[in-house]
Amino acid sequence: MTRPVEERLRAALAARAALVTYRDLRGDAPPQGRGWGTHRVRAVAFAVLGAVAAVAAACLLALFPDGPAAPAPVLPARSPVITPAPPVHTPVPPLPTPAPSGPAVTEPRPVGSP
Repeated sequence: MTRPVEERLRAALAARAALVTYRDLRGDAPPQGRGWGTHRVRAVAFAVLGAVAAVAAACLLALFPDGPAAPAPVLPARSPVITPAPPVHTPVPPLPTPAPSGPAVTEPRPVGSP
């Protein structure tokens, strides 16, 4: 029990299948992609430009040390001049005389003398 719509659909699919041959089924070449697009070319160009700028800056600093970026030379230091200080006269206090540290020794007195 098939419906007429199913029969027509099967006939259309069979006719379409008969049109396909082995030449239609051969493999195509693999897709190539975009290759070198503008994004990749621009990225490589910026990388090369950066490398050239770095090399140029290194050459300027190495080959021209007296260029505009070089610091001014510093004069060597001189030996310091030592001037003698004027003499300062301060009175020196006299040293105290030492006091005897032991008991005083007295002459023995005869007994009965005042």
